[in-house]
Amino acid sequence: MQPQNRQQRLAALRDTIANIERKPALAEMRARAFDGAADGFPCLPGGLLQDVCTDAVRNGGASLGFALGQVRTLFTPKRLAVLYLQLAADAQFFGLPYGPGLSSFGLDPAQLVIVRASDMQDLLWVAEEALACRAVAGIVADIGGAPERLDFTASRRLSLRTAESGTSLFLLRYGADRPASAAHLRWHLAPHRSGRKPFDDRAPGPARWGLTLERGNTGQNTREWILEWTGNAFKSLPDRTGKTRQPHPGAPVSLPLSALLGDPISQTG
Repeated sequence: MQPQNRQQRLAALRDTIANIERKPALAEMRARAFDGAADGFPCLPGGLLQDVCTDAVRNGGASLGFALGQVRTLFTPKRLAVLYLQLAADAQFFGLPYGPGLSSFGLDPAQLVIVRASDMQDLLWVAEEALACRAVAGIVADIGGAPERLDFTASRRLSLRTAESGTSLFLLRYGADRPASAAHLRWHLAPHRSGRKPFDDRAPGPARWGLTLERGNTGQNTREWILEWTGNAFKSLPDRTGKTRQPHPGAPVSLPLSALLGDPISQTG
């Protein structure tokens, strides 16, 4: 390539990038993204690319629940569909979202469109095309760790598409690595001990998450939360790490059992 032609192409590319950055949709999205609640967990707007990171694949259910909890707040009369994108091989190994579990997050299973892609290239193509659909409230893409196809350039394209369309895209990532990404927000999520269930303090209660904002801004000073799902939205709880749960008044207290009950020989006439 001749030096003059190369300089001309670079100049044209810079002009194209400058035009993209000046788009009103992106300026509006930057303003909306920083409009958080004064306290508690903010109700975030649509049109955001969010990385939801957790350390292990076994926490995938918690990551999916957190993403769906946000999508639940983005429904409008015209935006009622949710896309869940997953590699076909992962679907065979890890399974698919559970209908009754979706209902507990206020999501009708009929609203969920499941797409099983053959490879990561197809999955990212579906995500980008689905962002242009005005009937979609949110997209959840289970991408695993740090796939080579999803580099910074690809994530930049997705962040621009989300801002233009007003549809949020949640990328579920597993592992300790944090690859370069153009996501507006990056969360680190860990499962937390569930809330208290009335009348049975030992049974699982409302789902809870330990959440840290690693990148981005929600308009708050807070960057760590313990969240509980109330059935309609997230509720932020005070951090009581290290404190033990007190027994429910009137609940039976475990007492030492006689060693004879565990000795079958002593019970044989």
